[in-house]
Amino acid sequence: MTEAIPVTADTINSWADDPRGPVALTCKQKLLPVEGEGGVIFPPTYADIGYNIDTLSDGTKVATIDSVGSQANRMEPIFERKPYSELVPQITIELHKKRDDDGTEYIERRSIFDLSHRSADAVVHSCPKLAPIVSKAYLALRRHGDADLLSSLAPTSLLFGVWDSRGGSGEKRPRLVRSIIRAWDVDPLYAAAQFNSIWKSLSEEQQDELKKEASVKKTKLSEKGLSDAPATFRKVSQTAAKQMPEFRDGRPNPDRRVLGGVVTRGPIERHITINLVALRNIRGATDERSREIRRYLLSLSLLAATADIDLFLREGCNLRFADDRDHWFAVPRRGVPTEIELSSAGGTLLDYAKSAVVPFKNKWPQELSYAFDLKEAKKLLAKKDEDEVED
Repeated sequence: MTEAIPVTADTINSWADDPRGPVALTCKQKLLPVEGEGGVIFPPTYADIGYNIDTLSDGTKVATIDSVGSQANRMEPIFERKPYSELVPQITIELHKKRDDDGTEYIERRSIFDLSHRSADAVVHSCPKLAPIVSKAYLALRRHGDADLLSSLAPTSLLFGVWDSRGGSGEKRPRLVRSIIRAWDVDPLYAAAQFNSIWKSLSEEQQDELKKEASVKKTKLSEKGLSDAPATFRKVSQTAAKQMPEFRDGRPNPDRRVLGGVVTRGPIERHITINLVALRNIRGATDERSREIRRYLLSLSLLAATADIDLFLREGCNLRFADDRDHWFAVPRRGVPTEIELSSAGGTLLDYAKSAVVPFKNKWPQELSYAFDLKEAKKLLAKKDEDEVED
């Protein structure tokens, strides 16, 4: 087996600058449930369809365990923490004032890294002082192809993809870093539960009074925890319920059963890709500035892609990395991919990023905290709706 090629600053420069260089950097990580091989895990559920499970032509079922958009939202917040926080502007949004139980007043805040649509989020466009700055950055990108302002203001928007559908530009940019988790050869399981309330212990008089009150309020006692409630079928929309009855041919319909996770016979895999073609298509006002932007964004991409993010994805889905090290490959336009040593290059990547950010720090906004304005949010509601895509 060929030894992996070490990564140096010159190597990273060539990935960013050379149009004949690799088209992508890729990695496939094997994951395991913390309970061990073959453990039951819970994929995300989606309205009306339940789990997102595809059936291949050979009958193999493949489940989405974490979508591309969800993975992006898990990777981006690493830039809130040291040492990565020193590499990007730390913009926060002040939502409103709140009080603790003891009366202490504080401001509810959100980092721009926590927003689903990043710098193009509706909350950003509802900040009177921040929205014009963001709009200027997107218009420069749209009209002149100049990513300088956005790279200096919100570089992670270029890392994880963004669509300014709520602003005036309509600019859309592909992800430089893409990650998804799938489980192969799965079988869905189902759950059933029975909630036993205090109902049987109440007197007949109490029961009658509660029944009357529920009738007046047009609510169900079971929904308020005052009556027993079986949980065997999941709730769906009225439209879906017409197509998916609870019983079919005299038997419980699996499409309506409460979901109980999936058992996996095949691997659980996380695929990570850094798109070098998309990176090299990003530019600034001059050739030199274009190089600086690409190197800066690549440095952030490498840090985000190689960071060991938490894999507690949701209740019932706590995963871990199966291998001690990752195997990264540089993928050429033609020929065989070359293995590169990124797993042990953390120090090199961080040092490179600290150098790459220097030409941008003097353009970082002096003000980093911005107030959300309800009036501005209401103005967004008056605008014509745009079609939305997964973040």
